[in-house]
Amino acid sequence: MPSIVWVKDEGAEYAHVEVSGGRLTAVGTAVGGGPVPYRLEYELMTGPRYVTAALAVRSEGAGWTRSLDLRRGADGAWSIGADASGALEGAEPGGDPSLLDGALDCDLGLSPLTNSMPVLRHAMLGGGDPVDFVMAWVSVPHLAVLPDAQRYTPLGGGVVRYASEGFRADIVFGSEGLVAAYPGLARQVTAS
Repeated sequence: MPSIVWVKDEGAEYAHVEVSGGRLTAVGTAVGGGPVPYRLEYELMTGPRYVTAALAVRSEGAGWTRSLDLRRGADGAWSIGADASGALEGAEPGGDPSLLDGALDCDLGLSPLTNSMPVLRHAMLGGGDPVDFVMAWVSVPHLAVLPDAQRYTPLGGGVVRYASEGFRADIVFGSEGLVAAYPGLARQVTAS
């Protein structure tokens, strides 16, 4: 499994990632400063064609912890398990899985990793037309899950334009399909 480090505008992320046979698995840790300082650990597993199978996340900060177990069954139905302790102002972890109908992917907020799944599945690094998605978006550090409409548009040269309501970024991907640079969020650090 290759190890990747992304330096973020408000923190950093470290992940062991394996992309093989149409599947992606990852184990990672992130730290961030906003909206409150937090530490986050996650495990991600996809099924065939890079479709999310499971995302387990735990976040913690001063006096609080949140955990999330997000799963997508072979029948396309999502399940959500969540837990919280301590005081963290904002949304509670979890959500209504019935709102995620039609979603194939999770999108872990503030993480460049989960942008890879739709790009790999639709071979966007080789070009193509824009594709619209509904994602199971996970807020960080709260771990609330909401449906999120997103559009990915291949621009060529390893660049894919990401757009969701009120936000747009031209993301640079490496040849392996992992994010190299995500303007306004993160850039991959490579060994010299």
